[in-house]
Amino acid sequence: MDCGRRNTKKYSFRCPNLKELRKIASFVLDPLGFKQRHGKLLSILSADVVEGLLSVLVQFYDPLYRCFTFPDYQLVPTLEEYAHLLGIPVSSRVPFSGLEEIPKSHLIAEALHLKKSEIEAHWVEKGGLFGLPSDFLIKEATAFAQAGSMDTFEAIFVLLIYGLTLFPNIDGFVDVNAIRLFLIRNHVPTLLGDMYFSLHLRNSKGGGTIVCCIPLLLEIIDCCGEFSNVSLIGTQGGINYNPALAHRQLGFPLRDKPNNTLLEGIFYQEGKDPQHLKQKIVHAWHNVHRKGRSELGLCNCVALEAYALWVRKKAMELKIPYPCERPISMVVVEPLTLPNQDVEELEDALTKMKQEKDIWEERFRALRKKHEEL
Repeated sequence: MDCGRRNTKKYSFRCPNLKELRKIASFVLDPLGFKQRHGKLLSILSADVVEGLLSVLVQFYDPLYRCFTFPDYQLVPTLEEYAHLLGIPVSSRVPFSGLEEIPKSHLIAEALHLKKSEIEAHWVEKGGLFGLPSDFLIKEATAFAQAGSMDTFEAIFVLLIYGLTLFPNIDGFVDVNAIRLFLIRNHVPTLLGDMYFSLHLRNSKGGGTIVCCIPLLLEIIDCCGEFSNVSLIGTQGGINYNPALAHRQLGFPLRDKPNNTLLEGIFYQEGKDPQHLKQKIVHAWHNVHRKGRSELGLCNCVALEAYALWVRKKAMELKIPYPCERPISMVVVEPLTLPNQDVEELEDALTKMKQEKDIWEERFRALRKKHEEL
């Protein structure tokens, strides 16, 4: 298929400095227990970002449908896949909205097993947001780990992962949004929302910086409230994704192209929301709709012709930034001609095998006859 080609876009990838965080991760003495309580946060710390792969992937982002469109299929990051990667279930509770009050110092202190006075002494403002310096938290986590106070260490360590890895904003600073998410403990929708928002905003502007953070299903979140798809609120704004495009990658068939209602786009930036979409999304998350196997079909991952044709047409409209791989033509290999000597040796070997087979069959018949007589 000749899709034509468009110019590639340049992206830079901001990777937070996790050296100190990885160092104190060695204080976790029970990784299995930590995983049961907090999912795969430790594995996120050890993940390496491959910029080349990310640079290639983002070239295929489709801002209209919030997915990655390739010549014959689409990929849609979903809540269920992010939950699988993080090792935690998707919660039905209303996620982070940014409308929450700034947590009181005594609540933060209680969650971190610290003194209220310590939180108040280190509570500062940076970039228009309040929060805690990471060096203070790292120092406290190290001291409590060395003293054997593992509950306190673990609480501070998890907050650091939230602030420096999952939701980084200002270097060396854990801002109030990360603290809110730590207290809410329902961060999968926000993390996915930040990914879509960052990619969508920079892609539609023609390049930029993306923060790099580092499953067959029986049921998926299909839509929320009045929206026909899944709406998300990130730390910088709101966006949606379309589960109707993700059925195949989640193990279910795609029979036809989705209708326009299922692909309706939602997007706003924090502080720029004239349609009051944030309040609508918050309200929608009080009424989450799920679909199961009975509605989605058999788990066979197939895409029927109607959907395949629609994707190919969409890929041609977008133009693919890299040349399509041409199918390798089949090479017909002529049968080998064996020399006469080799043919004779092969025939002799086959004759010998047949004779041995006849001998064993005769022995078997004799034994069976003797068995019947007995």
